[in-house]
Amino acid sequence: MKHIIGGNGPPATAQVKWLEVDEESAGQRLDNFLIRHLKGVPKTHVYRIIRSGEVRVNKGRASADTRVAAGDKVRLPPVRVSEKAAEKLDRPAPAREFPVLLEDEHLIAVDKPSGVAVHGGSGVSFGIIEQLRQARPGAKFLELVHRLDRETSGILLVAKKRSALTNLQDQFRERETGKTYLALVKGAWPASNKVIDVPLHKYLQADGERRVKVVAKDDPDGMRSITLVKVAKRISPPVPAGEGRSGGAPSAGAFTLLEVTIKTGRTHQIRVHLASQGHPIAGDDKYGDFELNKLLQRQGLKRMFLHAWRLQFNHPSGGERIELMSALPPELQKFADHAQPAPAPL
Repeated sequence: MKHIIGGNGPPATAQVKWLEVDEESAGQRLDNFLIRHLKGVPKTHVYRIIRSGEVRVNKGRASADTRVAAGDKVRLPPVRVSEKAAEKLDRPAPAREFPVLLEDEHLIAVDKPSGVAVHGGSGVSFGIIEQLRQARPGAKFLELVHRLDRETSGILLVAKKRSALTNLQDQFRERETGKTYLALVKGAWPASNKVIDVPLHKYLQADGERRVKVVAKDDPDGMRSITLVKVAKRISPPVPAGEGRSGGAPSAGAFTLLEVTIKTGRTHQIRVHLASQGHPIAGDDKYGDFELNKLLQRQGLKRMFLHAWRLQFNHPSGGERIELMSALPPELQKFADHAQPAPAPL
């Protein structure tokens, strides 16, 4: 990144800047490019300055999903960072390695734990990618290939070369990858319900939080989203000691463990699609059944039961088909193991 226009006067965050996109940033979405360079600035503000036209690419207006190219000149309007955010920026992310499923000179596949963001932003000062960069100061290039929600565990790809990043992202975009998750949902999922082809629309709430909802097929703001669902197991959650079902204690009822394959990679796609069918994911704090989640916490499930279980892709160098698997984390496996098989639906 080159600073083309600077100068004396107000702090750098409070004056207009022009940034030149370098080779390492080429191909990124404009919103991601800005979020990375405007450290400490809330995402809601980043999207606001894009929508208002204050951000320019080569002197022209651009949308959040515009892909920047090497040599592009991006105008950044004056923005200010709070003192609290500035203090956080002065403290680098703690170095941390994560369990590795596969690593070579082109990529790393890590087994992401739940509760860890993949990158900093939106109230999180750092994520996996920042921690990896600190742990590997000699690495010339480390970039996320895709994302997982903070509470989702499982397989996450990190590119170690620009060529690998571009190749893998093209595979994700062209639906050449196979992404299958394990999700525990409320109720008895109908075995006949195998395909969810319902458009999704991403929006911001009044408080700036990002949310997603299903919309009609003719909605101009809807993005086509396809999810394939297969029933893996039907179970009932464990009943804590002293809370026998016959004693009148509340019961969480039946659940279904699903293998969920996404053909499109929309934000919160699995969570919203499953909830829209009346079967929210257990422990989902955004789209789930909140009273049920409280009950499940007492019964041992203290996180969302969504895990990136299997990932298939073509190796960015040799082209051979790779299949990676990530076992259920201990806390999810323990909950599933202690659950009782539920009777098959009539």
